Amino acid sequence: MKLPDPKAILTLLKPITWFPPMWAFACGSITGSEQIADNLPIFFLGLLLTGPLVCASSQAVNDWYDRHVDAINEPNRPIPSGRIPGRWGLYIALIWSFISLWVGSFLGPIGFLATILALVLAWLYSMPPIRFKNNGWLGNLACGVSYEGLAWVTGATLLSGGVIPSKPSLILAGLYSASAHGIMTLNDFKAIEGDRQMGVRSLPVQLGAFKAAQVSALMMLVPQLLVLGLLLYWDKPIYAFVIGGLMIGQILLLRDFLKKPIEKALFYSGFGVPLLVSGMMVAAFAVNSLGVQS
Repeated sequence: MKLPDPKAILTLLKPITWFPPMWAFACGSITGSEQIADNLPIFFLGLLLTGPLVCASSQAVNDWYDRHVDAINEPNRPIPSGRIPGRWGLYIALIWSFISLWVGSFLGPIGFLATILALVLAWLYSMPPIRFKNNGWLGNLACGVSYEGLAWVTGATLLSGGVIPSKPSLILAGLYSASAHGIMTLNDFKAIEGDRQMGVRSLPVQLGAFKAAQVSALMMLVPQLLVLGLLLYWDKPIYAFVIGGLMIGQILLLRDFLKKPIEKALFYSGFGVPLLVSGMMVAAFAVNSLGVQS
């Protein structure tokens, strides 16, 4: 049996996608009641698990079940191009999932349970017959919950000694999960034709490019507005001011995206989304400064 090219395996696991869940885990950890510096093994193991393992597993799963769509949209991807031959895409997805479970077991019952839940969402997102991805509303929700909310809550719980995170931390986890729904839509504009042919009802396919862009923008901005309001309510005006400034930057960039969503989706992902996730870290430090664990 022909073996896959090691470089193709790395491409399959998409290192560039590991950042969001690792960032969310770090943000959640900052909101925990314990100092990260006193729990570095847990913190770094959590980062390893959320990014290079669980997220990488989800990318392999997605590419395997999307190989027919990729043959239309991105024929140079590792599986449709043949650089990962036969059923090796599936084997890699399974191997990486089992490694993730093994590593997750070292984080105790909470970390192991979170790993199981994240992997279940990853497989159900791509695998028939459920395949959440076939509906943009459900698929983006599953990704937002897994990549942002679950990673945030796991970090907050592990860095609180297993105690349920504070209410402010949980609220922010939910709001930034909603924002991630909009972020996920940005990835769908490049694949409209293949998705339409293969029955993948992404939001750009369902709503058209311009309406999907408007929904994406609202899903990203409205939760941030709520975060800003909460920070003012919690008497954290400086943090709120910083997030407000980051939102202004996003709005300026969104103007071009809303005019030309297909052409500008990748540009906004590269320059607008970093402003959003920077606000996540600001909000996490705001919760940390509250000193609330209830």
